[in-house]
Amino acid sequence: MTISDSLAVNDPSVLVVIVNYRTSRLVVDGLRSLVEEVQTHPSIRVAVVDNESGDDSVEYLQAAIAENQWDSWATLIPSGHNGGYAYGNNIAVRPALQSSDPPDYFLLLNPDTAARPGAIWALVEFMEQHEKVGICGSGLENADGSPWPIAFRFPSLLSELDSGLRIGLVSKLLNRWVVPREMSNEEAQVDWLPGASMMVRRQVFEEIGLMDEGYFLYYEETDFCLQARRAGWLCWYVPQSRVMHIAGQSTGVTVRTDRPKRLPTYWFDSRRRYFVKNHGWLYAAATDIVWLKAFMLWRLRRVVQRKPDPDPPHLLSDFFQNSTIMNSLRGLGKPAAKVGEPVKDPG
Repeated sequence: MTISDSLAVNDPSVLVVIVNYRTSRLVVDGLRSLVEEVQTHPSIRVAVVDNESGDDSVEYLQAAIAENQWDSWATLIPSGHNGGYAYGNNIAVRPALQSSDPPDYFLLLNPDTAARPGAIWALVEFMEQHEKVGICGSGLENADGSPWPIAFRFPSLLSELDSGLRIGLVSKLLNRWVVPREMSNEEAQVDWLPGASMMVRRQVFEEIGLMDEGYFLYYEETDFCLQARRAGWLCWYVPQSRVMHIAGQSTGVTVRTDRPKRLPTYWFDSRRRYFVKNHGWLYAAATDIVWLKAFMLWRLRRVVQRKPDPDPPHLLSDFFQNSTIMNSLRGLGKPAAKVGEPVKDPG
């Protein structure tokens, strides 16, 4: 009997969590891509959390679920508050963990994704065969079907140097620390994975807790994978699972086909939170200084060499204004916020 045969006899349970913010049409496309796999594996359930979109998302999603008769496996949860990505996922994960029969696995799936056939179960089978793996993720594709094989290393002072400087020779020397990691078509252990399609073993949540709601958007999955690593869990890239990901549909920040929009304040808040929480204030300040100096050198070289500008507008001034040191100066005389406390909703 193969592992696929044995799983079919007693399928592990999976809760797919999709957080929507004004992308309800894409969510319906994503749900449609799950139909065949849900029919093959009835232990899969889907929870769609609407993060207070403020448009017709709730009504549209309710109607689509009812009209397509998906209500036997898909549930819509209006959150009543836009608390960000971690908050939205936790809205569905928390009660599932507290139930009398919690899922074996949770798949965090972005609203702008479409799962290819067998994508969910490829992750389940991998997890079933590797008990030390607490988190695994899919190989991603662009909307045109071309591969986007990406995973990541944890950010560090050296990765920030490379991010700002952008000199090929330096990038080669710092290859072990460069954050984006282009993947092959082979399974591989990685530091962290994009939250676009990330499966989490139930025991990971039970051991390290839910995702940190102090991050509004960005860096929350980086932080979560780091906490899992520190608790002894491994994170793996599993390209047999394929998921199409458009990227940037809610924010316009991570678009891959055009120059990105100006970075919102919460991006800088999340970056700063990640470094302060995990490495301390001095290290966070050092990464800011290194990046700013390196980026200014890049800007000068770009002008001299007449290179196109690929960066979001006002990046240098925004980064400086939201740096660890400037944020601390603005906070003088105010009670210090504890790391781990939620930030205010910037929306």
